[in-house]
Order: sequence, then C-alpha cells, then structure tokens
Amino acid sequence: MGIRNLTTLIKEKSPESINTIALYTLQNKTVAIDTSIFLYKSLVNVRSNGDYLRNKDDKIISHIVGLMNKTIQYLKVGIIPVYIFDGKPPSEKQTVLNERNKKANESKLLSEKSTSIEEKQKHEKSSIRIKKHHIDDLKRLFDLMGISYIQANGEAEAYASELCRKGYVDYVVSEDMDTLVHGCPNMIRSCLDRSIKRRDVVSTINLEKVLKDFNMNMNEFTDMCILSGCDYCPTIPKIGATRSFNTIQKYKSIEKFIESNTCSNIPQEFIDNYNAARQLFTIFKDSIEESPIHEKKCNQELLKQYLKDECSLNDKRIQQIIQSVV
Repeated sequence: MGIRNLTTLIKEKSPESINTIALYTLQNKTVAIDTSIFLYKSLVNVRSNGDYLRNKDDKIISHIVGLMNKTIQYLKVGIIPVYIFDGKPPSEKQTVLNERNKKANESKLLSEKSTSIEEKQKHEKSSIRIKKHHIDDLKRLFDLMGISYIQANGEAEAYASELCRKGYVDYVVSEDMDTLVHGCPNMIRSCLDRSIKRRDVVSTINLEKVLKDFNMNMNEFTDMCILSGCDYCPTIPKIGATRSFNTIQKYKSIEKFIESNTCSNIPQEFIDNYNAARQLFTIFKDSIEESPIHEKKCNQELLKQYLKDECSLNDKRIQQIIQSVV
C-alpha cells in the first residue's frame, strides 16, 4: 500500500516538489532501485501472444529480460544503477502480507476456474508472488553484467532511502511512496503526467520541498503519513490523507490529536502500534557508516554464454547488450 493517497496530496499541496524529466538529464547520477516493484512488473508482463517470455527450455524469463532491459536503459544514458533487494519484513507488516497472500491465493483459484483467456490471464497476474529463485536469477544476471546490488537486512526502500540520505546515491527509484517517509531526499518514480507516454520520462519528488510546502518538519510529516494509512499500523476509520494533513497542521503530533478527544473512533490497535510505525520509518537512520556500494566489472564471456543458454537470445541481441554494459 505504501502511504494512502500521498501522491494525490503532494500534487495538491506541493506541485512544485514534482519535476518531470527525461532520464538523460540524470547522467552520471547513481540511483538505488527498489528491485521488488520492477521485478513484479516484469513477472506479470505478458507478450502479445498471451504467454510469458520463455527460453528454449520453457522456463519463464520475463523477470530476467525485464530487469536487464531496465538496466541497459539506465546505462545508455549514463545512470549508475544499484539494485536493492528486500530482506525479512518487520512483524508489524504481517497483517498486510497476509492479506496480499490471501488475495493471491484467491486469484489463483479464479484463474484455474476461468473459461476465457482474458479472465484467466487477469487473475493469474494477481496470483504471482516473488520467489527466491526469481531473486537468485537476478543476482546471477547482475554479477555477470557487473551491476552492483545489495541484499538489505530489511525493506529495500527503507535501506535505499538511507543510502540517499547519507549521500551514497543521488536518487531512489521506487513506486512506493513510503520511500519519502523513510527520509529519501530525492525520489524517482514513473511519470505522474499521464499525458506523457515516453518510457524515458520520469517524475522526481523532492522531500525538502514537500516539507516546506506542507509546513511540517519530518516528525510531523511521518505522523501525517501514519494517520493517512501505512503498512505498519491500522487505520482510523474515516481519516484519509486530507484529514490527516489538516489534523497534523493543527495538533502537530498523533499524541496531541489523541489527547484532544476530537475523534471518538480511534481503534486501540492504532494507539498500540503507531509509535512502532514511527520507529520503523527510521529503522536504518545513521546505521550505514560507509558506502556498501562496490564497483564491479562485466564478465563478457560468461554473460554471453548466459544470455545464449539461459535467455535464448540471438547473437545480434547479445552483442548489443555487451556493448551497453562495457
């Protein structure tokens, strides 16, 4: 879920914090990528023939080719990508994860019962979950390409945000808006201007400008986002992004809001968990003392063999890829 309706709120209250830019303007910048979101997008990508991309042995390789293409897109314009993999999620997120797994299982059953190809594919996409072998495939690819990656000991967007806050990377690439609540100064996400269809155009969001326009410090912004709805804490009925914004503008903190007795339907579960949510949003703060990013080199011969054997690519395409990564 991220933060419920935060994008809409930023568009309304802080439109100048959002910039629409072409990727080439980020030449020589290092970006930390929240891998899971783009891995999932690649896994659900269905080709025009209605099937997933497969190699000669019928293994699905949509995720391998999808992340390889994204990497090459960055490399071609001089962007240095660093992929961040999720570690074990916090226990506070288990309710959200259980709900996602439940929906995935329901979708799998619906897919099996579907009589039309369209319905089957629709439900099948919703049933896909990231598995260890998907992660292992990508790590093997990145090793051969000479692309840096980090296995976080927690949620990837949280770790990536701290890398950016400390200046080890220039941006974090994610679709998850709680990246900002984790303290990421500069975030890249897909273009928010839906009239622009170019794949090389993205939106950046600057946290400092958001805070200024919201007239909030980081603690107040975090409390606003927790009230709006996040993965770490239950919500309060009938309180969304706009009401959360107005509430923190007035009371400055969740404690002051609760003490005001202006809301009679605050669940005890929210009261028990909001402080833990605050701590989770700063879980990596000042914990990364030196850059964990190390320069790596492409192993051309092994990469060629991998692209041929594992991805069933032709020699022309393989040569194009090699030229992009060396």
